[in-house]
Amino acid sequence: MARRDSNRRIEPTFDAPSLERRSDDFSVSEEDRAVPSRRKTGPKRKSSAAAAPRRRRRKSGGGWLRGLGRLVYWGFVLCLWIGIAGAGVVAYYGAKMPSATTWSIPDRSPNIKIVSVDGAQIANRGMTGGEAVGLHEMSPYIPQAVIAIEDRRFYSHFGIDPIGLARALVENITTGRFSQGGSTLTQQLAKNLFLKPDRTLERKVQEVLLALWLEHKHSKDQILEMYLNRVYFGSGSYGVEAASRRYFGKPARDVTLSEAAMLAGLLKAPSRLSPARDPKAADDRAQLVLGAMRDEDMIGARELKTAISAPATRATAYWTGSEHYVADRVMEELPQLIGEVRSDIVVDTTVDLTLQKLAEKSIRRLIDEQGAKLNVSQGALVSIDNSGAVRAMVGGVDYATSQFDRASEARRQPGSAFKPFVFLAALEQGRTPDSVRNDAPVRIGKWTPENYNGKYYGKVTLTTALAKSLNSVAAQLAMEVGPEAVVEAAHRMGIESNLQANTSISLGTSEVTPLELTAAYVPFANGGYRPDVHFIRRVTTVKGEVLYEHEGGSVPRVLRPEVVGMMNAMMRETLAAGTARKASFAWPAAGKTGTSQNSRDAWFVGYTANLTTGVWFGNDDGAAMKKVTGGALPAAAWHEFMVAAHEGVPVARLPGGWGVGVGELPVPAVDVGDAGEDAPAAAPRPRKAVADAGQSDRGDVDETASIRRPSVGVGEKGKSEASILDVILGNRQ
Repeated sequence: MARRDSNRRIEPTFDAPSLERRSDDFSVSEEDRAVPSRRKTGPKRKSSAAAAPRRRRRKSGGGWLRGLGRLVYWGFVLCLWIGIAGAGVVAYYGAKMPSATTWSIPDRSPNIKIVSVDGAQIANRGMTGGEAVGLHEMSPYIPQAVIAIEDRRFYSHFGIDPIGLARALVENITTGRFSQGGSTLTQQLAKNLFLKPDRTLERKVQEVLLALWLEHKHSKDQILEMYLNRVYFGSGSYGVEAASRRYFGKPARDVTLSEAAMLAGLLKAPSRLSPARDPKAADDRAQLVLGAMRDEDMIGARELKTAISAPATRATAYWTGSEHYVADRVMEELPQLIGEVRSDIVVDTTVDLTLQKLAEKSIRRLIDEQGAKLNVSQGALVSIDNSGAVRAMVGGVDYATSQFDRASEARRQPGSAFKPFVFLAALEQGRTPDSVRNDAPVRIGKWTPENYNGKYYGKVTLTTALAKSLNSVAAQLAMEVGPEAVVEAAHRMGIESNLQANTSISLGTSEVTPLELTAAYVPFANGGYRPDVHFIRRVTTVKGEVLYEHEGGSVPRVLRPEVVGMMNAMMRETLAAGTARKASFAWPAAGKTGTSQNSRDAWFVGYTANLTTGVWFGNDDGAAMKKVTGGALPAAAWHEFMVAAHEGVPVARLPGGWGVGVGELPVPAVDVGDAGEDAPAAAPRPRKAVADAGQSDRGDVDETASIRRPSVGVGEKGKSEASILDVILGNRQ
């Protein structure tokens, strides 16, 4: 046996050809094999070779069918797994939601409708800014326009629109950006009612489930109505009623086709497309809505042409109306009367919208015509009837420019308009309108009050002193009766602000608001009673349930009838021959002008037996006006307003009577808080603080027939018949 190299490995082989067979080789003959060999003979092998191309042809001919089958199979498997995964996601996020048995439509944020004394709408307040209206109560163009542009298959789908979703998906893929969402109106309502606006898978799944629930629980019309009353239309407007009034100044029932198209167009981007922000963008979008309505055969070709040729016009004065000052005041008082507002309510106010517009027109006209020339930029007006009901209140020239209410919030120096309380205190301590004082320069300690332009009148009655607004006499009376008595009289009449009990109070250096100063004049007009000044008559639900109603109750008497008569006799002269002659008109009227130092504030508060009205002009920063006095712009505005307000109303005399006579009355004891049987009722409705406490008031003096007098100090002898000390001490009446 040959020697084998031990280092060489021999690999086993089978059926390898061998050039020579050796006796010691291991091999199996064909006869010895368990399975006979299938090796073919020559001719058969040729036959097999000939059949091979045919087999290959058969295999290649059926390959694309088998490939298509595999594609369908694996596609079905993929869809199945996607469906299982989707069901799992839905089940997962659905499990995180409360049980469907607890689902309910959340209450809509309550609306507060504020109306005038004759039922005209003043404003809507609350988060929505408008009351809920039914489909039958709004223009039919509104739901048609919304469906045409937002969800044209609304009445045929089941809450989810597969066609819309597919279209949105294709659009987003082809454009490469998320431009369409494919949500139905039902889905949008579900999102607005229950969900946050997050763009997450969880929110989308929950939106779909809630949309299906809404479709199951409510009819299509109910869903559409809820949507239109809750969706955001931009500029703080929720719901079609609020949006209609916000943009067009009209209720939803009066909206035209072009206006409905503009409203529907806002839904895509309410803030960006708001006509208050971008009128052109809003109009362009409205044109697309009109085209969609025509495509859906909701409107005809003629209607389309008309709407395109007459686009919607935005109401430019929505936020400029002075009635919004009243609405703001009502919203401040409402919680104290009924607590938290939980449902839609109607607030009936005391305001006469006709008078409100008259007041606004008068203030605005005077500012527009003379504001630049006289350096005056703001004005305010308050009008109150004898029962304390506020009939008009203008808090500024333009609400849209400034929402600050100067009528009820701004505290300004009243100047000589405060003097009636000084003279009132003097009358209550025994003086009369015929009592005489020496109008001459007077020095009280270090304070020397001066008349307008240093002009003095010598001996004058109190009637003349008040009518001509003589500062010297007012200061003397304040010293005679004491500053505390003046403060007490003012507070008793209705002044609520803190007053400084010093001698300068006689010239109106303590600040007050136009509302409280006007209210404090009402007892002069109604015979001596101080009514409860109010804006709200009644609060009801939309179904008519009364939540609050103002009850006048007993009205306290704050002035004796004879004192009322004397004050009215004195203040009538202000309009007849004093500083407010521009205010005089056909009715018996009385009042007082006022001008603070350097013409920072100009006032006129006057009254008839029907209305008490106060007017103020000035600047918010306290800048001086150009020689504007209470007898100028304020008296002119008062006259214009009161003439219109009394048109068609029977003339009535001022209350009280006082005859001309000399002598003093005994000091009366005023029964503060007692209510008399002749307490004032509501008057018949007509048809239609930033300045320094200066040394002296302008005085609003009648500049005619004045006499210049030498300065006389307290206790010094002068050329007058009696010393100023005698006058101050009350030894000479």
